[in-house]
Amino acid sequence: MTERVLPLVVRIERAAPPERTDALEAAATAVLSLLDPLQDQRPAWDEAISEWEDHRIRKVVRRARGAEWRRVLELPGITVTVRTAEVRVHPPVPLDDWPKDLSRLQVSGTDLADTAPPPSATGGAVLWVNPHLDMTAGKAMAQAGHGAQLAWWGSDEPARAEWRDRGFATAVRTASPDRWSALVGSGLPVVRDAGFTEIEPGSATVVAEAPWLRLGVFEV
Repeated sequence: MTERVLPLVVRIERAAPPERTDALEAAATAVLSLLDPLQDQRPAWDEAISEWEDHRIRKVVRRARGAEWRRVLELPGITVTVRTAEVRVHPPVPLDDWPKDLSRLQVSGTDLADTAPPPSATGGAVLWVNPHLDMTAGKAMAQAGHGAQLAWWGSDEPARAEWRDRGFATAVRTASPDRWSALVGSGLPVVRDAGFTEIEPGSATVVAEAPWLRLGVFEV
């Protein structure tokens, strides 16, 4: 069975880069949109998604602008817009066989910032980010995507249906140190990174919180 990785592309135009939190939330929502079996294009991607989920659920975030972004839009995928951010998720691709228009995109350069406080989180799930880790926006987007996926796996069908009706509402926030300690010990789904880039293997990066979630810890 082929090991695959999930490509996420964030649009970063020089004149108007997205807010960091918007990009993280768009990445999380994009992953949920791909996983949703009711998504129109999903049947064509079932085999690729199954092969991907049978290994580590690796995600790679790349950036695009201008003509690069227009070429990305021509490839199979789903585009999600959250306020200032546009993120496109593509069906999982083999680790060593990316489409040319994705493989040529840069991984670095996704260092975004928030220029204003994000809006209040209402309804849906909240993905809490570890306040003790220093991650680039691209790395944090991948971790938010992992957290959203663990929340999806931890949801039963009625919860998924209600979440879908809310447009997969998902907030991403950085926890305070005290809250983070409590969350990690709460039994909620915890993302522990494999350590391929930026941070130490086994680092807890994100905790997914929602009223309906089953308890569990997952390693990605």
